Amino acid sequence: MPVAIITGASQGLGRALALELAGRGWSLILDARHEPALTAISHELGDAPHRIVHGDVPDPAHRAELVEAAWGLGDVDLLVNNASTLGASPMPWFADLDEATYLRTLQVNLVAPMALVRDLLPTLRSASATIVNISSDAAVEAYEGWGAYGSAKAGLDHASRILATEEPSLRVLSVDPGDMRTAMHQAAFPGEDISDRPLPHTVAPRLVDLVLGDVAGGRTGVSEAVSS
Repeated sequence: MPVAIITGASQGLGRALALELAGRGWSLILDARHEPALTAISHELGDAPHRIVHGDVPDPAHRAELVEAAWGLGDVDLLVNNASTLGASPMPWFADLDEATYLRTLQVNLVAPMALVRDLLPTLRSASATIVNISSDAAVEAYEGWGAYGSAKAGLDHASRILATEEPSLRVLSVDPGDMRTAMHQAAFPGEDISDRPLPHTVAPRLVDLVLGDVAGGRTGVSEAVSS
């Protein structure tokens, strides 16, 4: 039974990916900061062995718990670094960006995912695993107010390219899932109507098809991969 770790799995895209992979027979290790929501999803995952690990990915002790959970299920075939933060809402221009907020945004979106990869490298190498770092169009487009988040995701994209060079046995993907109707996207546009955005559960099957397919490592978007 293949094993996947998904961070930020209590809501939004992470939750949708967890349900999609569980439905396809995967065993899951799920992480999130929001314990009640994370516990709730555990009741929807089916009978395969799963592990629920509550905590914050930037915390080294929490990452150690994820590694321990992985040992209990076998080699990790797929790591999805989905946990993320905007940093602040409304999103400030650089002139108004608090240093502590910027550091937290970089830590959650860039430093922690790469630290988790490092911590899991033995099992990832053993499985010739796929690593999916969830990216954004904000990593490549200059949107006003998206400086903290966008620069963190741009750094994650480049870190992914370097990781792929250093670890040729791994397939490393930076995936832009596109805009979705999520709590985080709503926080990026407070007070605006985002009902025209797709729900995560409609995006998750296409993203999983991409990941389980033969697309090469690198940066891609869900829509581009589906249409190609």
